[in-house]
Amino acid sequence: MSDLNLLFRKRIGLQYDEVINFYHLNVILEKTAKSIPFENLCIMENKTQEITKENLISKLLVKNEGGLCYELNSMLYLFLHENGFKVRLARGVVYDNLAQKYPTFGRTHVTILLTHNEETYLIDTGFGANLPLKAVPFTGEIITSNNGEFRIEKEDTEFGDYVLLIKLKHKDLNWRIGYAFDSQDMISDVSEFNEIQTIIAEHVESPFNKTPLITQMTNEGNKTLTNTSFTQWNNGEVTKEDIDERRYKELVKQHFGL
Repeated sequence: MSDLNLLFRKRIGLQYDEVINFYHLNVILEKTAKSIPFENLCIMENKTQEITKENLISKLLVKNEGGLCYELNSMLYLFLHENGFKVRLARGVVYDNLAQKYPTFGRTHVTILLTHNEETYLIDTGFGANLPLKAVPFTGEIITSNNGEFRIEKEDTEFGDYVLLIKLKHKDLNWRIGYAFDSQDMISDVSEFNEIQTIIAEHVESPFNKTPLITQMTNEGNKTLTNTSFTQWNNGEVTKEDIDERRYKELVKQHFGL
């Protein structure tokens, strides 16, 4: 068993000798979401590295840091591929629900497409607090998880041919667009995501180069930390604490181990 396989299993708390298949995906996705935070600290601290398999292993599995979509989903893709899954990476654009439009600075979201029994599914562990936590089929079937309801709709946009729709538990009353993605854009080399990292780090419209952000799923919901607030969702109840720099540093270590 490779270092990647062993280290990933250790990071998410999966037995090193456990044989996994399609029906284990829900467990893997939940464990990953609760073990590896979605965070932009390297972007904020100008400490980014080239996106390679080796650097991803070092960052996420040796140093036990978190990352953004192009890091988290690349790592999960590599792990699943090594365990015999038929997977590929795809790019998309996250919808801005406040502005009611897609951003125009590039296809900066990365997700995973998986094929099983000639059916295609979307899986994503790099979408912050919006994770489906289960494989979502291209059939349009509504998938329900601890985080809400999710479905995929065939829709041609300038950013791809499908859209992920979401309705988060305790948060959304109606369906909303998560992101559009291109199922025809087959990606197997994570180095292609260096372009995304550059856009995320440098573009004036990037939402991830303005302020630190860390979010992670929990057994009760999720928790989100910025340098000015700490918000926790626990079984539908939300608490928000306004914080200063000292408190921020405490919470980074206490809640996220970073």
